[in-house]
Amino acid sequence: MSVSENLASIQEKIEQACVRANRQVDEITVIGVTKYVTIERTEELIAAGITNIGENRTEELLHKYEVIQDKADFHFIGTLQSRKVKEVIGKVKAIHSLDRLSIAKQINNRSHDPVDCFLQVNVSGEESKHGLKPEDVLSFIKELQPYEKVKVVGLMTMAPHVDDEQEIRSVFRRLAIIRDEVMREQISNAPCNYLSMGMSNDYEIAIEEGATHIRIGSKLVG
Repeated sequence: MSVSENLASIQEKIEQACVRANRQVDEITVIGVTKYVTIERTEELIAAGITNIGENRTEELLHKYEVIQDKADFHFIGTLQSRKVKEVIGKVKAIHSLDRLSIAKQINNRSHDPVDCFLQVNVSGEESKHGLKPEDVLSFIKELQPYEKVKVVGLMTMAPHVDDEQEIRSVFRRLAIIRDEVMREQISNAPCNYLSMGMSNDYEIAIEEGATHIRIGSKLVG
């Protein structure tokens, strides 16, 4: 199927999930994840109307950025190495995987302007996943306060790949609770309005639990 056909099907499901959750469709930002996808397929995605592109490898992001430039907004959604920060600064709209002070320090040193960052939280506790422990999120945000170029716009997590919908839902729900706790603190560098959660297999549940940014790859670009 073409990207536009895939997108039409996804948009229909987004609308249905929003109805179930009593939310507006314009609250949801779809990030098209283009890892392992050609430039041509990425351009097809942009032509279909998806202008937020997610990449999880620095080299691939830089390669696509060189060709696509400002036709899309790039989101870095993978694990970022400290030494690679300088390569993506100025090219990305947001970093969805901040979970270490060493990265924050590099962002602060390398950027002229505040950078929108999502803190990666390992809600499920899986050893294979990166991210902060849920109980460490608030203290980490407070540690970030000296880094004025780091703006915590939200939290990000990944649910486990399981068939149990309740288990997936509980991970997303927990992230939303943590986000609300952060917002109540009214920390100047951490408005933390957003939730980056939900991928091809679970984005509908994520929307029902408050996701604002969903990261869709295989269901969109194949």
